[in-house]
Amino acid sequence: MIWQESNRADPPAVALADRHYNRQKPGTRQFVPPGKCLVFRASQAVWVTSWPIAKYVKHQWAGAWVNSLFRREGGEQASQMIREAVALTLGTWPNPPTLGIVSFVDADKIRHKRDPGRCYRKAGWRHVGFTKGGLWVFQQLPGEMPDPIVIPYAQEAFVF
Repeated sequence: MIWQESNRADPPAVALADRHYNRQKPGTRQFVPPGKCLVFRASQAVWVTSWPIAKYVKHQWAGAWVNSLFRREGGEQASQMIREAVALTLGTWPNPPTLGIVSFVDADKIRHKRDPGRCYRKAGWRHVGFTKGGLWVFQQLPGEMPDPIVIPYAQEAFVF
């Protein structure tokens, strides 16, 4: 398994998050938006699945899980890391929302690539549009998700 379960204030994960373009307050102790979350860390990567309360979400994918952070500085292939992180999320939260999981990519802030979100596409996600602010939106619906991986002693399933 690539990932180990972590938390929103894990110092090595904070250090990785501080180097991600969407980090709002680098240097603060926590790096995850408010609400229910799963944090997974590898030696050179961090992943966050957030489960925001839909009524507080301002984009058209309200109710979906959100991959609010994926920072990889080495290690396994990014698409494999994404697949396993989703499988681990399903292993902890076995009933995904109808809208599945989404991720937002700022094409202007990533290394110059010919196709932003390529690692998400290779992991089985689809480009489904743009936010009002111009971020690329990638989505994976429940029927497209990998089989769950259950972590012994992980968080219990949570339902809003």
